[in-house]
Amino acid sequence: MDYDIFECGDLPLQGGATLRGAKLAYKTYGTLSPSGDNVVVMPTFFTGSHNRNEGFFGPGRALDPDRHFIVSVNLFGGGLSSSPSNTDGAQGGGYFPAITFHDNIAAQHKLLTERFGVKKIALVLGWSMAGCQAYQWAVQFPDMVRAILPFCASARTSPHNFVFLEGVKAALCADARWNNGHYDGQPAEGLKAFGRVYAGWAFSQAFYRNARYKELGYQSVAELLDDWAEDHADNWDANDLLAKLATWQAGDISSGPVFKGNFEEALASIKARAILMPCAQDLYFPPEDNQYEALHIPNAKFRPVLSEFGHCAANPGNDPGFTAQLDANIRELLGD
Repeated sequence: MDYDIFECGDLPLQGGATLRGAKLAYKTYGTLSPSGDNVVVMPTFFTGSHNRNEGFFGPGRALDPDRHFIVSVNLFGGGLSSSPSNTDGAQGGGYFPAITFHDNIAAQHKLLTERFGVKKIALVLGWSMAGCQAYQWAVQFPDMVRAILPFCASARTSPHNFVFLEGVKAALCADARWNNGHYDGQPAEGLKAFGRVYAGWAFSQAFYRNARYKELGYQSVAELLDDWAEDHADNWDANDLLAKLATWQAGDISSGPVFKGNFEEALASIKARAILMPCAQDLYFPPEDNQYEALHIPNAKFRPVLSEFGHCAANPGNDPGFTAQLDANIRELLGD
């Protein structure tokens, strides 16, 4: 096991339930400075883990464990932190409670403050659902977070994004073996369908038109689709995927008793410096969402990037241009 577990105890959830014996899986890189000013928080994305996050930093990069204390925290539902697949008893499997970004950040805050004594966070950043958590951090703990860099993400899941997720969810749940989440064996055909549908959204139209998939080692569209199908069937638990989809669909920094759905007020409450970095060809986190957010966040810059890789431009190794811009933005926010 290349990660640690933080026992959160019974975690009250935003929806009113309690996650019993909540556990956060995390890994740290680097050393906390004596002044505690080098903390970087990097949550995980939808199908990511702390291992996948390692592609965003390294020696000589803008984020470097020789200079920064990087805390990579796994989402609830991702299979390492508390998830349907690893929870026993009354909350296991299809009975796992609904988790929001607010709940994830509440647990991450407990980890950082109780285990490491962190008082200030230099930067929270991440791709996709990890970026959504960066916004949530800045709203939930505005005096603690100095900067955020969400890339290919948004502060509120848009109606179109919600509908896209309904589509991939429907493909999975159409497998009779899913049985409303109470399956004896994984609904493999549903998981394969999930992967094939998702592939159409993860990349841009131009990615397929211009055969950019060959740069990823695929010789044809069919080969890519087959690989995505098999990957989801081989590596994911259906209820875990659906738990994270529910978190994603409920994403909204203004939900709850503080802002009561006033999205603009929630954005205006962000004290952190922010660079919002969408991919202009992202099909479900379009740049227009971030452009609107940047108008209402006091210290935000809107920095879209062009890439035919679409949402997956951010995936480490896919697009060197995206990586270079990401590192430049990180350096700017950290004052390097």
